[in-house]
Amino acid sequence: MPPKTSASAADPYRKLGAARLLQIHENMVRARLLEERLIKMSKGGDGFFWIGGPGEEAFNTAFGFQVKKGHGVDCDFLHLHYRSSAIVLAMGAKPIDAIRQMRSVAADPYSRGRNFVNHYAIPELNVVPISPTIETQYLTAIGTGIAQARAKTDAVTIVNGGDAGTAEGDFHSCLVWANRAVLPLPILIVVVNNGYGISTACSTQHGEKNISDWAKVFPDMPGKTVDGNDAVASWLALEEAFGYVRKNRRPYLLEARCSRLYGHSSSSGANRIPETDCIADLEDALTSRDLARKPTLLKVWDVESAAIDEAHRRVKQEPFPAGETVWENVFADGLPPSYPTSGGG
Repeated sequence: MPPKTSASAADPYRKLGAARLLQIHENMVRARLLEERLIKMSKGGDGFFWIGGPGEEAFNTAFGFQVKKGHGVDCDFLHLHYRSSAIVLAMGAKPIDAIRQMRSVAADPYSRGRNFVNHYAIPELNVVPISPTIETQYLTAIGTGIAQARAKTDAVTIVNGGDAGTAEGDFHSCLVWANRAVLPLPILIVVVNNGYGISTACSTQHGEKNISDWAKVFPDMPGKTVDGNDAVASWLALEEAFGYVRKNRRPYLLEARCSRLYGHSSSSGANRIPETDCIADLEDALTSRDLARKPTLLKVWDVESAAIDEAHRRVKQEPFPAGETVWENVFADGLPPSYPTSGGG
């Protein structure tokens, strides 16, 4: 008879391993503390508007760590939305740069202090500029998907957005283009379902049981819904999805159901909401399995908090952009003669 497999040996937490889980926890904490700092800045008049992804750290951290990083068609392209801070932090972005964008200082590397916070643009990592318009990233993802379908590479295009935006035609256009028999596209299509579209409950707006059910329209397209508050389940679901798209060069639709811990944005108050906290759940899972000790996890909070505090202190000393630089980096070939040469008008 084959040997029996113990429950502990089959535990996916142990399969993933303590070292990886602690790395995931560290990035989740960093992302949470960054977002809470941005919220404080917004409420304190140290920034104009906040929108971000507290509550999505488990899924987004697992997402960011599995990206094939780099520049060009041989690396993954990312078409993200404004709740993706944990993704780019897992890819190596620095919290101080998000704080710079929140305060709108000239040193902001993503927009030179001229865009909303969490609107990343990182050419060296193939992070396409994030737009505040709803779900247009699903359309632009088609372009890089076509380029990668034609290239001899295992790199993929990744696009994410929210549940409410799946009512937009852009989302459905992406599904159609990705599944055309003439040229299937290697796109991982992600929907992070936090249960609300601004203040409208998801349950009042959707006829389908799961958003991932849209994959059933296309016979060759897999679709899956995962508990995005579970870091390990998210890791495994993303590992499966990435593996499928890389190998088969075809699209995959993945829905992650996550909490929205501070509401839609600063326009709705950004106060803490009593929903499931993915970080607390991960810490409980780690300590109950003796994969980490509570003091070790608490130290991560202390270290990351001190780093965020220091980053904010530095940014407070940095200058805002000068008016005369308003046209810089707007046109690839320089300013057209019909435009003013000064910052006014």
